[in-house]
Amino acid sequence: MSVSVEDIRAAADAIAGEVVRTPTVRSGPLSDLLGLEVFVKLETLQRTGSFKDRGALFKLKSLSPDEMSRGVIAISAGNHAQGVAYHAQRLAIPATIVMPEGTPFNKVRRTQAFGAKVVLHGDNISAAEPFAHALAEEERLTFVHPYDDERIIAGQGTIGLEMLEDVPDLDTIIVPIGGGGIISGIATAAKSVKPAIEIIGVESEFFPTMFNAVRNEALPVGGDSIAEGIAVKSAGMITREIIARLADDMLVVSESAIESAVQTMLIDAKIHTEGAGASPLAALRENPDRFAAKKVGLVACGGNIDSRLLASVLMRGMSREGYLARLRVTISDQPGVLGKVAEKIGESGGNIVEIYHHRLFYDVPLKLAELDVVVETRDAAHSQEIIERLEAIGFPTRKLDDVTH
Repeated sequence: MSVSVEDIRAAADAIAGEVVRTPTVRSGPLSDLLGLEVFVKLETLQRTGSFKDRGALFKLKSLSPDEMSRGVIAISAGNHAQGVAYHAQRLAIPATIVMPEGTPFNKVRRTQAFGAKVVLHGDNISAAEPFAHALAEEERLTFVHPYDDERIIAGQGTIGLEMLEDVPDLDTIIVPIGGGGIISGIATAAKSVKPAIEIIGVESEFFPTMFNAVRNEALPVGGDSIAEGIAVKSAGMITREIIARLADDMLVVSESAIESAVQTMLIDAKIHTEGAGASPLAALRENPDRFAAKKVGLVACGGNIDSRLLASVLMRGMSREGYLARLRVTISDQPGVLGKVAEKIGESGGNIVEIYHHRLFYDVPLKLAELDVVVETRDAAHSQEIIERLEAIGFPTRKLDDVTH
């Protein structure tokens, strides 16, 4: 069985009024930045912060009364868990979510807050899946797959219908690929409504799983990706067939491009996204000629980024763009010298964020000390100006590469 546009329209009717009918908005900042018309589908506005609400709800509503009474089980370390848990709670369906043992506490708490029973098992999702299937058989629960399920795909496909309702003249839609559920649904819907539209999938360089499966490649898979939502090691069987048939292209983007895209989405476009949600922008920026003069839709699939990770992204971004500099200053180890350095930086218009004083380590000469000073500056030229002013009064200074090491 595959998925048709009729299935997706049935899903749209079934979930109407129970998930957010999110807007597809033109982003002026992104359009200006990239020199083309850019529209963003804001799935970040769903109740659980992710597109997963759609497929989860349609799957749950398709269950028989007996299946609903017995309950469901799912595996997930994030968005799918919350989508299933939230809508199961709404529909009074008992839900069990199997999560890897290392799942962050905040994700466990959010899932439990929606009324689900959380079982921690295994080191990762792949290890948790056999356990979840065994538990489903033992307790007669219905397994809700995160992506390789026709009803899940149909639910996600409602995004494609809505995007073309909002912006009928889109030339291209760029969609993140994890297991392939969202792009399979969007491609099915969009190609049925507008056959000429171009559907482009995007994966992280750490997890080119679907790229390998569809193109018979063997790129390495694995790593600590900022885009956890698309860090999937196993391509779906249903989804890979749909993607091979309907997707026009798949792009693999760098982790640094995804990190930069998260920052750009927040700072410039004022859209709070997780790594997976920013990956379409990363693909657009890494392949400007590929999309020149086109009207492009980006699917911001989710906004559930860890706050500490987001803070690190923003600080690293400030460093890359010259707004934050880490300077290493060599000084004589005498009273008052540290104050002179701070005074000179202040006179130069820099704002000291942090300062570290090194005098005890063997690689620092006995009568000298080193200061690592993190300074907020106007731009890279301002950082260089501060360096020159410090050196002019006798303090050798160099700029370190970043503010994180």
